[in-house]
Amino acid sequence: MQCDFFDLAGKTAVVTGGSGVLCGALARALGGRGANVVVLGHARLDRAESVAEEIRRSGGEALALCGDVLSRESLLDVRERVHATYGPVDLLINGAGGARKDATTSADLSFFDLPEDAVRWVFDLNFLGTFLPCQVFVEDMVAQGAGRVLNIASMGAVRPLTRSVAYSAAKSAVVNFTQWLAVHLSQEYCPEIRVNALVPGFFLTDQNRFLLLEEDGESFTERGRRILDHTPMGRFGQPEDLVSPALFLLSEDARFVHGATLAVDGGLSAFGGV
Repeated sequence: MQCDFFDLAGKTAVVTGGSGVLCGALARALGGRGANVVVLGHARLDRAESVAEEIRRSGGEALALCGDVLSRESLLDVRERVHATYGPVDLLINGAGGARKDATTSADLSFFDLPEDAVRWVFDLNFLGTFLPCQVFVEDMVAQGAGRVLNIASMGAVRPLTRSVAYSAAKSAVVNFTQWLAVHLSQEYCPEIRVNALVPGFFLTDQNRFLLLEEDGESFTERGRRILDHTPMGRFGQPEDLVSPALFLLSEDARFVHGATLAVDGGLSAFGGV
């Protein structure tokens, strides 16, 4: 088990959205650095269990649990089960999120016709799905006088993504909340609880593959080509590209990094288009 770099041995980490491609990679990395990893899934608990099983096969400690990030009651139940297995939570990665087609403008759906329930669903999942886990699991960190929170935002938080109005607005709220919570916890509770955010650029995942690649799985769609044209490194991100930045922010190596947002985007946010 790899524990020599960014050592997290003995820490207990909760990863929401841990059944997904990106946060699954982060969960596996935490397990490889000695953390007790709680992979939180909801609709697809089988995928969360698959990630947990990979960690265990590699010699790590992991537990897959079903939890709804939009239900405080559900999260309190998760916390109780975590306490019974590993003890208090030291690390929290808020990676649960997503978008909906009917909350995204298109040739067939104008901004003026976006249904309120779809926009509310996207905003709630991405923002409240970060806010509520912080309410529940950061209480452990306050009690211990130390902890680390890593919120997963999106490039849409920095530059609104065309058509993705609800998703971009919600991820922008996540970045703002990251800054607010960092200051609030330091001033009101404990300066040793650090809160930061990652802003991934465009990564190929199961959710967006159909938007970025043609049916042959090789050539890029028009949207995919535009993204690559505006990414100086000329490629999409790979899940492993997030691992070291995340481990850095969660480790003691980043002990004076607080309220920060780190872009992992191949230069996309730096490119002005000319």
